[in-house]
Amino acid sequence: MKRTLILVRHGKSSWEEKGLTDRARPLAERGLRDAPLMGRRLAHDKVRPDLILSSPACRALSTANIIAEVLGYRPEEIMTDERLYGADVRTLMEVMGELGDELRCVMLFGHDPEFTDLAHRFSGKITRMPTCAVARFTFDAPSWSAAVSQTPVTAVLDYPKKR
Repeated sequence: MKRTLILVRHGKSSWEEKGLTDRARPLAERGLRDAPLMGRRLAHDKVRPDLILSSPACRALSTANIIAEVLGYRPEEIMTDERLYGADVRTLMEVMGELGDELRCVMLFGHDPEFTDLAHRFSGKITRMPTCAVARFTFDAPSWSAAVSQTPVTAVLDYPKKR
């Protein structure tokens, strides 16, 4: 069974407001511009996620909301998972392995360096995920727990300045 995992690094965040916690940092102007662009590219490729799961950090959740809206995914259905904030690769793989097997396409929104590390684990060609980058992996696996230990059938990286 084909399963698609899409990792999305949050858009460029703002450092303008002094005193904000890391979790509360919003998207910068560039992040607000890049997120809908990447959403349109995903929509062009007919991406239809069954689940969007995001870090609870403001910049990640804002990126998820913007892209979800472009894809026709109801933003109120976005789920958050605390483990996507400040996680390591092993934790991200645990999250992936716990996904329901009825889900065919899942988008995770989170942070660097963790998302680069996971993307690199699945494809040695991916060594960096710039802000708002989208790494898409397709697995031929009976379950998400099986997909975690497999090499993807396809691996594609896109980011705003790529095209």
